[in-house]
Amino acid sequence: MSAYPVNMSVKPEVTAFFDEDTNTISYVVKDPESNACAVVDSVMDIDYAAGRITFTHADNIIAFIKDNGLKLEWIIETHVHADHLSAAPYIQQKLGGKLGIGSKITVVQDTFGKVFNEGTEFQRDGSQFDRLFEDGDTYQVGSMTCFAIYTPGHTPACMVHVMGDAAFVGDTLFMPDGGSARADFPGGDAGTLYDSIQKLLALPDDMRLFMCHDYGPNGREIKWETTVGEEKKHNIHVGEGKTREDFIKFRTERDAQLDMPRLIIPSLQVNMRAGQVPTDSSGKKMLKVPVNGL
Repeated sequence: MSAYPVNMSVKPEVTAFFDEDTNTISYVVKDPESNACAVVDSVMDIDYAAGRITFTHADNIIAFIKDNGLKLEWIIETHVHADHLSAAPYIQQKLGGKLGIGSKITVVQDTFGKVFNEGTEFQRDGSQFDRLFEDGDTYQVGSMTCFAIYTPGHTPACMVHVMGDAAFVGDTLFMPDGGSARADFPGGDAGTLYDSIQKLLALPDDMRLFMCHDYGPNGREIKWETTVGEEKKHNIHVGEGKTREDFIKFRTERDAQLDMPRLIIPSLQVNMRAGQVPTDSSGKKMLKVPVNGL
């Protein structure tokens, strides 16, 4: 882990925003030495049956940033989410900041550009984002040096973002009693996910970990913060004694039983465009439904 610029002495203020409809947690991360902040994994509200998009969740984040006199410098997507729509462009329009995602977004765009039969006007080079991160890339939030760790397996473009003593893990890992995310989406791989999780667990034991999702296993209250040490000891899928072979066997068998996420069709179309809703030839916002394509 020496290749990454870990600095546990920097302790950002992290404020969580839970979206009950998609069980997503978004974050505002404040530099402890300035008013600079970042937003991680925002949510755009959608009533899919009605075809209606609203921004209540994003407006709560925007209000928090304004009310606390913060300056938004980065809007981070940990990956192309398949279970909720990103509100990144809406937040960026209101508050500014740069939008970043992992460089392998181009792989996701190419894969799902074909699934959704997108034309040549859909750019598959990641140009919808302001920054495409490679493994180990750094960026600043105020005085705080942040960095990205490439953690594929759930998707080809997953990255964990580390800001001081806080790491935002996306879907690379769940709370200890939640285990791990599925690895059966196009470009996903259970063995690769296990390897990525080991990179994450090589961070210091007291590194705070912030989840992108929590589903309250066994009826417990929703939680989103744990530590590397707790995951190493207690994670039901990759904790002490769980081998790579065990994980692959479990994950493959489990994934075969899972339904597709409820919002996968709108989410992929929007999120591979950096949160922009696609339009038809007349410029009207429109989503496609590929039949037997996923």
